[in-house]
Amino acid sequence: MTTERSPQRADGWTAAVRQRLGLGRLLPLGGAVDGAWIAETAAASVLRGATVEGAVLGTLRIGPAREATTGAETRPETRPEARRPVGAAGPAGAGGPAGAGVVAEAGLALPPAPPSGLPPGPLRIEAEFRAAGDRPLPDSAAALRAALVTAAAARLGLEIAEVDLRVTALLDDAAPDQVTDPADAPSPPAPAPVAKASTKAEAEGPAGEAAAAVPGVVSLTRVLGGAVHTAQDHIRVEVATAGDHRALDVARSVRTAVSAATADRLPVSVLVTDVVEAPGANR
Repeated sequence: MTTERSPQRADGWTAAVRQRLGLGRLLPLGGAVDGAWIAETAAASVLRGATVEGAVLGTLRIGPAREATTGAETRPETRPEARRPVGAAGPAGAGGPAGAGVVAEAGLALPPAPPSGLPPGPLRIEAEFRAAGDRPLPDSAAALRAALVTAAAARLGLEIAEVDLRVTALLDDAAPDQVTDPADAPSPPAPAPVAKASTKAEAEGPAGEAAAAVPGVVSLTRVLGGAVHTAQDHIRVEVATAGDHRALDVARSVRTAVSAATADRLPVSVLVTDVVEAPGANR
């Protein structure tokens, strides 16, 4: 028998924590009105496909831009009055369900961020790379910076305001041109549990069925709990998206589909936990 104090239960908690930490930061996709986030590991896997001749990409992290952390108090979505739930006309307790999403300028409720998710705002890429010795370093850095920003916007929908690159070594002239050195890349996290769209979406109810039917959704995932998390004031859906679809566009479509399929019309957020490339895809 498994009890709350049993080794089996403890092992389950440990696995869940490791899996959650394996996602890295939860990064905002698009703007505040989009209600979408993506796991840092999923975003990094896409950015590593931004090939640049003569550059070998090493460690790569994505986080809030400096301007986002220093000017947070001036952004509308971070001011206290912007966090009031729908129906709240004054301080906390003046109305509206507890924990409701922030209020957009048009008066529509926005879903809250997922647990530990970064607030909407510009992001910063920090990366190390080794550069070919026969090319000017500023040129190599500029090309890699442009490739990362382009991939982040075109393939994901991330707003990148800053790219901080650090050259760690020079490549030999005979070194192959590649963007990623497998020895430098962090070990990938354990695969997230998935609910295959064709077999388990029904178990998640109308919201799950609607999300699974959206083009570009490979599967529903279960990293923060169920694939569809329904709270009193919002719905959160976890998905893995296809690499040939822009993650933000898929997330927007999922929000629209889930909103139309549910009767409560609660604010909907989407968390992309993985971006799945087709076998042999040329990125």
